[in-house]
Amino acid sequence: MEVLVKRSAVMGRTTAPPSKSYTHRGLLCAALAEGRSRVLSPLVSDDTEATAEVLSKLGVKITRNRGVWEVEGGGLHEPEETLYCRESGTTLRMTAALCTLVEGACTLTGAPSLTRRPVGPLIDGLNQLGADCTSSDGFPPVVVRGRGRLRGGAARIRGDVSSQFVSAILLVAPRAEEGVMLKLTTPLESRPYVLMTMETQRAFNVDVQTTGEMNEFTVQGQRYEPSDYVVEGDWSSASYLLAGGALAGSIELTGLKGESSQADAAIVEILRMMGADISIRDDSIAVERSRLRGIDFEVFDCPDLFPILSVLCAAAEGDSVIRGIRRLRLKESDRVAAVAEGLTRMGVKTVEEENSFIILGCTPRGGVIDPHGDHRIAMAFGVLGLAAEGETRILDGECVSKSFPGFWRVLEDLGADIRREYDE
Repeated sequence: MEVLVKRSAVMGRTTAPPSKSYTHRGLLCAALAEGRSRVLSPLVSDDTEATAEVLSKLGVKITRNRGVWEVEGGGLHEPEETLYCRESGTTLRMTAALCTLVEGACTLTGAPSLTRRPVGPLIDGLNQLGADCTSSDGFPPVVVRGRGRLRGGAARIRGDVSSQFVSAILLVAPRAEEGVMLKLTTPLESRPYVLMTMETQRAFNVDVQTTGEMNEFTVQGQRYEPSDYVVEGDWSSASYLLAGGALAGSIELTGLKGESSQADAAIVEILRMMGADISIRDDSIAVERSRLRGIDFEVFDCPDLFPILSVLCAAAEGDSVIRGIRRLRLKESDRVAAVAEGLTRMGVKTVEEENSFIILGCTPRGGVIDPHGDHRIAMAFGVLGLAAEGETRILDGECVSKSFPGFWRVLEDLGADIRREYDE
């Protein structure tokens, strides 16, 4: 499917979809709890469906009803087939750790883009804790030869490749026989995502101790207790809608938690720094079309904001510098290269450096955008198309289903001039 976006105004009130990251974590914690849990208001998307399918193959019974997924945790067993994780890095990395608690062999793989995402530090960390895991030179497929238990003890891993490695180990650490002492050998990047993991664990009565710098984690043996877990609204998905309001109209968004651990809640700070007309009420946040100015911002802890921040900067006055971009080359696509390519096609000049990205603000013009199968690239340039001169064509527009299946429909409902073309 190709999506054609014309310059148009978006106005109205809508609700943010549920959080993808919290849905993953709620499902995984529920799977580790003996008994029935409910994940309330889950996000239904390609990635969360991948996690639910993998858990089901591991013996977790998941009953999906509208607005609630019931999860019968415990009773993990060896799968009868390969665990296919689609394009979800969260699914593969976190369930790989879960497989150390299974008695038997588990093989995890996914789509081609997923097999290019590193897992080496996670495999190394799990093996230090007594697991038997192998990978293909540090990349998927991953094979876990589980013994039905994890010994535990001390482990050291890097903290600057992916926070998911830390989260994965913390999820299974309470089930380790000796407890776990995890030390990071480099500073932790994307810290808020680890905080989200620990917050979800607390909802299932599991406590993780850490230092102020979050470079050491201590987990004693504990039981996950069944819980009714409510998934909050997704600041990542909300960032595209709020940016649309700042660039092309007036949008009021409900369903978001103000004091959220989500890294992408930083979109509010970003919009304010850029001079956006933004107001926060008790139950909503509103953004009006504004005259934006360039900024200098570090995405070290919120890398998923890079695409939407880039298009905001493209339409802003003056130059912008986005720092801390190194790991973005290891996402669903090389996000730095994909954003640079898209902005160039829309007449925006950029300068790419090793760990920073410079954008020269201007009036973008429509162009043909290849998101390289990356949902965040497709959504970001769809938003920029609302403010660009002419028409913007997004190839492979259906890739947004990875995290925000209703994205194009929501924009249409808000007044965007969008046309979808399907292959015959």
